[in-house]
Amino acid sequence: QVQPVESGGGLVQAGGSLRLSCVANGDLSPTNASAWFRQTPGNQREMVAGIDGDDKINYVKSVEGRFTISRDNVKKMVYLQMNSLKPEDTAMYYCRFKSWVTFRGWREFWGHGTPVTVSS
Repeated sequence: QVQPVESGGGLVQAGGSLRLSCVANGDLSPTNASAWFRQTPGNQREMVAGIDGDDKINYVKSVEGRFTISRDNVKKMVYLQMNSLKPEDTAMYYCRFKSWVTFRGWREFWGHGTPVTVSS
């Protein structure tokens, strides 16, 4: 079983930076996908950045040029470097791993989230 745990959230002023980290805490298939999502109260969770099994990276348009996703497959970690933060980036941030599980197929594993607050 995989139980992701996020860290690195906090309070930062607009224009500042934060680096989120997430450790998988479990075995991942060699081909797996990692992603960061965020959610604000009353809104749907949206994918902020993702890396697929072929290392293709994509970002939601609102963070392009400011956020960078990366991962370390040996350490089973995924990171989100967030620069030039804006108040509208304030949200709970979640990491998600998508991994092949024997006899069960592709499964998604979510962390409990880390809060990010950007003050103006």
